[in-house]
Amino acid sequence: MAAPLLLFRARSGTLDAMTVTHRDALLKRLARDSFKLGEFKLSSGGVSDYYVDCRTTTLSGEGGRLTGVVILDLIREHRLLPRAVGGLTLGADPIVSNVSAGSAWQALEHPGATVLDGFLVRKAEKSHGAGRRIEGFCVSGAPVVIVDDVCTTGASTIAAIEAAREAGMQILAVACLVEREEANGRPAVEKAAQGAPFYRVFSAAEVRAEHVKLLAL
Repeated sequence: MAAPLLLFRARSGTLDAMTVTHRDALLKRLARDSFKLGEFKLSSGGVSDYYVDCRTTTLSGEGGRLTGVVILDLIREHRLLPRAVGGLTLGADPIVSNVSAGSAWQALEHPGATVLDGFLVRKAEKSHGAGRRIEGFCVSGAPVVIVDDVCTTGASTIAAIEAAREAGMQILAVACLVEREEANGRPAVEKAAQGAPFYRVFSAAEVRAEHVKLLAL
């Protein structure tokens, strides 16, 4: 088990300090670029006084890099050993790309460390070509981590879990960047995950608090 953990080890050797720094930087970017106050209709059909669009962060150069590092840190922290990460298009797309690319960059510093592959789950099977629902990595029996940007009802996360499981992949864990903590999202995801743990990087309350703090500066 020791060798794969090198994937997530900071060059300085101060892994915990590195994790906090990257996490805090990502929180500030989400609060500044992705969090909006107002009146918004949610995927659940309800109305909220805030909205979190993680893609404005995860699709930016630095925001994407931070996302990749933070998710890799989460995988390391919980001692997960996946072969790939994947999720439902398109909220998961930049997360998957940055995590897999980030693992390859880290492996350059630690030769022999695991490089993670990625896969994307279509909302429906293609009506042409090979007709695949899953693009990219798809190996039956392989351990994987499902990722998503925001969890509200959990519907997109559950769709990815079900597609990966139908393809024969083993769900090690589920991770989202921001959990809204409403609309029964967590219980629904945990039920679909069938015992695999569900982790979040931030709660929506954390991002909101940081957003309000930035407004006061």
